Amino acid sequence: QVQLVESGGGSVQAGGSLRLSCASSTTTDVSNYMAWFRQAPGKEREGVARLNTRGGWSSYADSVKGRFTISRDNAKNILYLQMDSLKPEDTAMYYCAAGDTRYSLWSRDYDYWGQGTQVTVSS
Repeated sequence: QVQLVESGGGSVQAGGSLRLSCASSTTTDVSNYMAWFRQAPGKEREGVARLNTRGGWSSYADSVKGRFTISRDNAKNILYLQMDSLKPEDTAMYYCAAGDTRYSLWSRDYDYWGQGTQVTVSS
């Protein structure tokens, strides 16, 4: 089973930036699709960014479009989420996910999940 570990979360003031990383336990079994999700207490899990690791194309939720960038270093097997111009509304636990089924922002389309990393944005 694929293991994913997120890192890079923390506290930042509004307008600041953070770079999240998601390392996979394997360098030989790269999933076709990867994504970043987030979940705040009392809210549903929201897909924020997705990536086709083979073709390289990506897309974003409207709430983060123009501010977040998803990318992957395939040689190092690390998924990144660069977050700029952060807002208090971005405060949530962020999760990376991997799967081979669909290029998607729906959590049901992913088979493997990391433990999450907390992002807190203050006013």
